[in-house]
Amino acid sequence: MMMKFRSTKNIIALSFVLAVGFLLVILSGALFGNWLILLVVATYVLAPIPNWISFRCSGGYDYYSDGQNNGCKDFGQFITAIFIVTGVCLPLVLAHSEVITYTAMVMSIAGGLLVYATIIAYSAFFASEGDNEF
Repeated sequence: MMMKFRSTKNIIALSFVLAVGFLLVILSGALFGNWLILLVVATYVLAPIPNWISFRCSGGYDYYSDGQNNGCKDFGQFITAIFIVTGVCLPLVLAHSEVITYTAMVMSIAGGLLVYATIIAYSAFFASEGDNEF
């Protein structure tokens, strides 16, 4: 019962941080009247897809890899990393080219880092709980 209460508190805290992250990104476009910064949200949506596809395609055991990491998983993680770096660097490029203001850039990067940190924290909290069940 105590573990369930702790999990509920974690989910509520993570959802609050995720909402603040998305709020910062949306406000960075709304306050300064330039909605081009919302392209960063597309990277949030697209980032986990290659990782998910590569883990589904590789299965649990690959004949050629002898149980170690294989190329399919590594390629999916590489493409996911490209999307994450794009989500952080796109506001930098837009601010440098004077398409958006530097304040919008800071708000968008802060929101992006909050979103990515929430995803990592969610994975860390609930991957360890799934291991303890068996």
